[in-house]
Amino acid sequence: MAASTESFYLGFDFSTQQLKVVAVDGNLSVVHQDNVQFDSELPEFGTQGGVHVHADSLTVTSPVLMWVKALDLILGKMKNAGFDFSRVKALSGSGQQHGSVYWRKGTNQVLRDLQPGKSLHELLKGGFAVSDSPVWMDSSTTEQCQYLETAVGGAQRVADITGSRAYERFTGNQIAKIYKAQPEKYEDTERISLVSSFAASLFLGSYAAIDYSDGSGMNLMDIFSKQWADSCLEATAPHLEERLGAPVHSSAVLGLLSPYHVTRYGFPEDCKVVAFTGDNPGSLAGMRLQEGDIAVSLGTSDTVFLWIKEPRPTVEGHIFCNPVDRPSYMALICYKNGSLTRERIRNKCAGGSWEVFSSVLRTTPTGNNGNIGIYFDAMEITPSAVGVHRFDKENTKVAGFSAQGEIRALVEGQFLAKRVHAEKLGYKIIPGTRVLATGGASSNKDILQVLSDVFDAPVYTIDVANSACLGCGYRALQGLVAESGVSFAEAVRKAPEAQLAVTPTPGADKVFAPLLRRYAELEERVLQESKQ
Repeated sequence: MAASTESFYLGFDFSTQQLKVVAVDGNLSVVHQDNVQFDSELPEFGTQGGVHVHADSLTVTSPVLMWVKALDLILGKMKNAGFDFSRVKALSGSGQQHGSVYWRKGTNQVLRDLQPGKSLHELLKGGFAVSDSPVWMDSSTTEQCQYLETAVGGAQRVADITGSRAYERFTGNQIAKIYKAQPEKYEDTERISLVSSFAASLFLGSYAAIDYSDGSGMNLMDIFSKQWADSCLEATAPHLEERLGAPVHSSAVLGLLSPYHVTRYGFPEDCKVVAFTGDNPGSLAGMRLQEGDIAVSLGTSDTVFLWIKEPRPTVEGHIFCNPVDRPSYMALICYKNGSLTRERIRNKCAGGSWEVFSSVLRTTPTGNNGNIGIYFDAMEITPSAVGVHRFDKENTKVAGFSAQGEIRALVEGQFLAKRVHAEKLGYKIIPGTRVLATGGASSNKDILQVLSDVFDAPVYTIDVANSACLGCGYRALQGLVAESGVSFAEAVRKAPEAQLAVTPTPGADKVFAPLLRRYAELEERVLQESKQ
């Protein structure tokens, strides 16, 4: 442990399958971490993967009291491990995005009067109008999405205001469904929180404000004025604004920790609660993205995080307010066809060997002699199309490539898509731009070389095992100094640096400039053909 005078900062992450905590010291070194697995440690709630999938296969919820009880458990574990709560100066956290919590009328007073002798889940047993919270995996609100887009003036108009077109998992559409299907429960609701602001409320001892960044994932907030959008509120449910409360910036100090935690666990009376945010914004903080950076997570699905100054919302991808820099934005683009597609091509063209796959990337020409492949094994999210489509250098559709050509076409095609869609949303590569790579495929240097060449920027690798958690520990520290004008980058300068993996091949930018234009045109052609 650090010297006894050292201050600690806590970051919590209420994710889908577990609750995690990380404690960092003033040098941003991790001094403690723990977790509670919902399925195995709270079996009485009967979840699988932290959720209940309902009979229609579309409705997916989590029990609110499971999250409350998980907090009791994790704080108890920390206490039993001898963690010194008295040195915690501030805490923050994140929650799975889009999920919503419905507090019953009168519960704000219950939060203010919490008795330290009892657990939170005992005290809040009757505190929720809806006992099972809709979560991000829910896709049962197609009707509500269609209504919102029609009421506001179309999918692009909803995106122009809120940063995303109407999505089933987004909070506003879930609220609309509850209002329609269970009006008595909506009527009994005093406050609606996101999972993040719900968690912050448990620490604050009163309803915590929704932050701008997580609030951007609701289809309810105007991401430019950072206020609730009247046209979206009116299309969702009556008297909604009073149930949401006013949103706040993501580094806002919400107030002091509840006396409940001071007495029960020994936190100091002056411990501050910094606004909680979504897990994706929390990860942006944990990865320490800066202006011009792009983070690419190469997993089962591939996710791209962008730092953007001048966003241009489209009907693909999402734009959120930036959690660590108030004038900026972040964008998130999800691609369903990630590692499973790479593994399929490895098995088909490289005999199941990553070594062979890599050697092909090393020995085939950058730009693949003008051949371009689009590999959507499953229905893609960005864009909404399916199938494998191959084109030669004349843009003529062809039946197949050589095994070597197929491997390079796949990897180049996946990264060309990422750059094309990033630039559509307003992303610009600037001097000093870094590509930060994470996820399983980020350990393959030859795949990273293609990524570096397509983006014409150096690629760094980072360990993000607990990026959302860690990011919220960093944000807790930043929250204490943000009002005095200290930037996030300055506040976290002592954190471990990303490791340089590869730099662009000289001349690759000249090869990929025309390929980027061609890829965009060919993908649009595939999309139009799929609609016929």
